[in-house]
Amino acid sequence: MLLPLIIALHAAAAAVLPPLVRAFGARALLAASAPLVLAAAWALAQAPAVLAGDPADSRLSWVPALGIDLDFRLDALALSMVLLVSGVGAVIFWYSAGYFHRSERGLGRLAATMTLFAGAMLGVVTADNLFALYVFWELTSVTSFLLVGHDDRREGARRAALQALLTTAGLGLPMLIGFVLLGQAGGTYRISELVASPPDGPAATVALVLVLAGAFAKSAQVPLHYWLPGAMVAPTPVSAYLHAAAMVKGGVYLVARLAPGFADTDPWRALVLAFGLATMLLGGWRALRQDDLKLLLAYGTVSQLGFLMLLGGMGSHTSAIAVEGALLAHGLFKAALFMTVGVIDHQTGTRSIAALTGLRRRMPVLAAAAGAAAASMAGLPPLLGFAAKEAALEAFLPGHAPELPTAASIAMLTGIVLASVLTFAYSARFWWGAFAVKPGVEEPRFQRPTAAFVAAPVALGALGLVLGAYPKALDPIAQAYAAPYDDHGAPYHLALWHGLGAPLLLTAVVIAAGAAVFHWRTVVDRVQAALPRGPNAEIGYHFTVHAVYAVALSVTRRLQTGSLPAYLGIILATLLALPGVRLVRALAAGEVALPAGNDLRLWDTPLEALVAVVMAVTAIAALREHRRFAALILLSATGFAIAGLFVLHGAPDLALTLVLVETLTTVILVFVLRRLPATFSVRPPGWPKRLMVLLSAAAGAFVALALWLATSARTEPPVGASYAGSAQEAGGRNLVNTILADFRALDTFGEVVVLATAAVAVASLVLLNRRDRVIDEPAAEAPQAVPGVPGPPASDEEGSAR
Repeated sequence: MLLPLIIALHAAAAAVLPPLVRAFGARALLAASAPLVLAAAWALAQAPAVLAGDPADSRLSWVPALGIDLDFRLDALALSMVLLVSGVGAVIFWYSAGYFHRSERGLGRLAATMTLFAGAMLGVVTADNLFALYVFWELTSVTSFLLVGHDDRREGARRAALQALLTTAGLGLPMLIGFVLLGQAGGTYRISELVASPPDGPAATVALVLVLAGAFAKSAQVPLHYWLPGAMVAPTPVSAYLHAAAMVKGGVYLVARLAPGFADTDPWRALVLAFGLATMLLGGWRALRQDDLKLLLAYGTVSQLGFLMLLGGMGSHTSAIAVEGALLAHGLFKAALFMTVGVIDHQTGTRSIAALTGLRRRMPVLAAAAGAAAASMAGLPPLLGFAAKEAALEAFLPGHAPELPTAASIAMLTGIVLASVLTFAYSARFWWGAFAVKPGVEEPRFQRPTAAFVAAPVALGALGLVLGAYPKALDPIAQAYAAPYDDHGAPYHLALWHGLGAPLLLTAVVIAAGAAVFHWRTVVDRVQAALPRGPNAEIGYHFTVHAVYAVALSVTRRLQTGSLPAYLGIILATLLALPGVRLVRALAAGEVALPAGNDLRLWDTPLEALVAVVMAVTAIAALREHRRFAALILLSATGFAIAGLFVLHGAPDLALTLVLVETLTTVILVFVLRRLPATFSVRPPGWPKRLMVLLSAAAGAFVALALWLATSARTEPPVGASYAGSAQEAGGRNLVNTILADFRALDTFGEVVVLATAAVAVASLVLLNRRDRVIDEPAAEAPQAVPGVPGPPASDEEGSAR
């Protein structure tokens, strides 16, 4: 039960952060990291048991009536993600304390939202229930919307935040449908049970496609990648956290979570590999031509997310090991590089490659740390990125991946090598653009950053080097996650050296080709400029949004006509078209039998017939009346007649309530109708009067028939029969009072609220009428101005007011 408390602690910390920020400034972010540190420490404490095959489970009852629980599970995959979300996240929080100034606008709101996001992301990676995962999933979308749009005074920030929200949350709705279909097909909504015993059939196939759509949107896969570069308007610590270590890995995590059970279900593997490889290539190609260091990393992140997606969804033993190593490596080197850009931008005021030169001499420690991180991104030894890249190449070697045909293995391996060449090239471009000396460029003047400010990127860069030199520290996590897959008798381990083989040869080819691409970067720039522009995903996004707006306006223009009779007519027609037609079909097919003739009583007393005649006459007269006040009186008479029926059936409390409501409603409408035209139309423009009469008569007949069938279908005695005995048990002496105060307390409370609201409305209208008279009377008594004759001199108060 400790994990739900840790998630709740994130929310509690977010609530107290704004006043802390006002009191202590950006240093309050150090305190904000406490829940993240606690989550990472708890995960590390559970690691021995988790790696031994004993996941940490906890359950909270959420909706017991529907059997929906908040299930949490910490296994090997969740352990690695918690270390990224909370461990790397805590480092980013410490870095933020030095990045932001005390005068930063909305810093308290930003700190609270970042903490809420951390808690939501922790829920995503540990939830073991599809509905719970979806709730946390959407919380990350909402909080990321607020973080990307932090500087709400800038139109670009607002536009990028909305774009990210519409893309990630918009595709989250089909994913929810997929979750429902998957749970229904599998008979459970617990993720671990679905993976252990995956359902099959058309419903499961459709569900997986919908789930993949949501995962692709969250992890910026082509063609839904456009939102991620736009989100770079967010503050750099936000980019380092959301778009490097945490949120964008949500889709990869979901695919890796479901892959052990569904990787062999068509079309899972084909979709994941195709979209992942296309994203990897496009992101790397676009990164090569960026001048903004942050945009370069953004497109590099798109490319790396495609790499992670195809590894996580491949569904083989070696690819599972590779994705564990790549997830941790990417979180370390990309967060370090984003924070490096933050330091450079914070000190020099620019992120442009064309404007930076000589920073290696002024920031040698940062340059070394960024070099280590960039080398890990490029897949150079002895960094962690190299170990993960070696495992990925091994996973797609022909003959090493029996899950794929040989031709598909060769195609995927070729694509990964090409994308790795681009990755090496843009990694080199990043370090060269940030720190190298460029002839002809004036060196910017700036103060050297403090040691505390550069500590976070240096720490993450060094950690990538340490884990790369000793990847066996992470191998148990990778082995535990890959355990459900068949290793085909050739177990693979994360290691720095696997001997001379095809992966090492391919790595050498990647390094040589990547170095050549970087060396001839001017030629590559000319080639990119000469190539024709292909389809633009962002243009497609804007076209889709505008098309939705246009359709919505067209539908609204035709349906929202401002005619109340038209709205009522549509409601009645829908009532008859759906439940009405279904009831007629049930009667015709014999599914529902009409009650016997002796069950039908026209009345219990002749007075009921008299009241019914009054109701019918007043209702028909109201339908034919065109004057507002007359129609109001007729409708009120209908309501009072219904109250009479309650009296005749022995329900004076209901009758009294109805009389009071009818009276107050009539009074309110009298005040309102005074300001409206005296007459009105009883039917929409262009609708024949007979149609409205037929709709009203048919709807009335349907309601009467449905009520008759419902009351005749009763098999249990009425609830009211047991009220007398229950009242004695409750200690009540007056049966009516006991029913109102105990048995129907919520209903009585609702009636009291209705009456109080009506009373407030009446009082407001009366007071408004009195105020209007007070304002109008002096104006009526004021002397009229005579043309050509000057009016009386203005008083001092009037003159000053003017």
